[in-house]
Amino acid sequence: MVDRKPPLAPEELRSLVASGEIDTVVLAFPDMQGRLQGKRFAAQFFLDEVLAHGTEGCNYLLAVDTDMNTVDGYEMSSWDRGYGDFAMHPDLATLRRIPWNPGSAFLLADLAWNDGSPVVAAPRQILRRQLERLAEHGYTAMVGTELEFMVFQDTYEQAWNANYRGLTPANQYNIDYSVLGTGRIEPLLRRIRNEMQAAGLTVESAKGECNLGQHEIAFRYDEALTTCDQHAVYKTGAKEIAAQEGVSLTFMAKYDEREGNSCHIHLSLGDADGRNAMAADPAADGNGHGNGHGHGNGHGPDDHGGMSPVMRHFLAGQLAALRDFSLLYAPNINSYKRFRPGSFAPTAVAWGVDNRTCALRVVGHGRSMRFENRLPGGDVNPYLAVAGLVAAGIHGIENRLELPEACAGNAYTAQYAHVPTTLREAAELWENSEIAKAAFGPEVVAHYRNMARVELDAYDSAVTDWELRRSFERL
Repeated sequence: MVDRKPPLAPEELRSLVASGEIDTVVLAFPDMQGRLQGKRFAAQFFLDEVLAHGTEGCNYLLAVDTDMNTVDGYEMSSWDRGYGDFAMHPDLATLRRIPWNPGSAFLLADLAWNDGSPVVAAPRQILRRQLERLAEHGYTAMVGTELEFMVFQDTYEQAWNANYRGLTPANQYNIDYSVLGTGRIEPLLRRIRNEMQAAGLTVESAKGECNLGQHEIAFRYDEALTTCDQHAVYKTGAKEIAAQEGVSLTFMAKYDEREGNSCHIHLSLGDADGRNAMAADPAADGNGHGNGHGHGNGHGPDDHGGMSPVMRHFLAGQLAALRDFSLLYAPNINSYKRFRPGSFAPTAVAWGVDNRTCALRVVGHGRSMRFENRLPGGDVNPYLAVAGLVAAGIHGIENRLELPEACAGNAYTAQYAHVPTTLREAAELWENSEIAKAAFGPEVVAHYRNMARVELDAYDSAVTDWELRRSFERL
């Protein structure tokens, strides 16, 4: 594993607490949905007690639905087991200031049972395990996530009271790449960018997107666990900043019938010498981003010759596992509404060179060689999705899978296997996947199969606005 330097060193925290500049420390972990759950501590108490020994949290936090209802079917946590605690151990490599909450510092926790054994179904632990497997092959995963969101002029409370209908978008027309469009809400975007930078993230850019009020802020790639940690901090922080500004934003995959919110994930492999193992010639000139991901350079390799054998095997593994692992990339009912032909969200299990109609897009060359998985939406849990990418790649490496020919045209209309179209289909593929069982183990497979079952049961019982409009009078 890569040694990670924290944005804020523990000794710096002690000094800031002593001076009164920091009075609160937030300790949290990502739950199944990728949300941050945890506690706020008085800073001195955190230093005296929690820093060395950790704290506890109810283990139902990995066994509830999106509404935080207790549900059945989870082996780790239930009424029969008494809903006990698990331990939350601070990861000092994640310690940082969160300037949008004055006087506050933040760090993430890893979860363990009372005997010290890890909680294997915790998302952060799932990713750690896959990265350990990858390290056994001599590689490090470098990852960048591109997370889109939609901004509304309504507060979160106003949106709730309106049942999230009739909201006023921050922009009234398509502002993809429009400088004027982003300028309309630059005070919000600027605050998010600057305060994320102060929290230890490296900001690259902000741009407008296609849907009304839709935007993207991009951050520099990093080692996989660091990127996922930063993703979680950013997603929570952006919502908090929006609320402070009297507006709201959503990362849901498909808010309306227009373009959805995507979260394209870029991945490359570093070897023991820090070179990009995906390039046939890692010393060849690239775009200057090392193992990196650079955004929107628009130039890919001319053919397979730019790809190393390990990249071809790794990418072939993505194709082999893509349908089985779709539950990790698209974890909610709403996620599957994105997958429509001609929507820039993928429908075909295909790869191509700089081809945005494919689920897997190869971009860059030399030091910047990488691939992009275009399935995930803004609702994705980054820890689970990146764990899926790594596990699929390991499957390809270990079985020396051969990469088929690239799709050079429109993958929407070509004859490729289709990505799952519903959460129900994805959950069944996941449950019966031998690749998933071998990579993640039966406990993890069963845990996230149950998460999908809970969501499906809730959805199947709900009466939607669509049904009321079509049926109330006319049927």
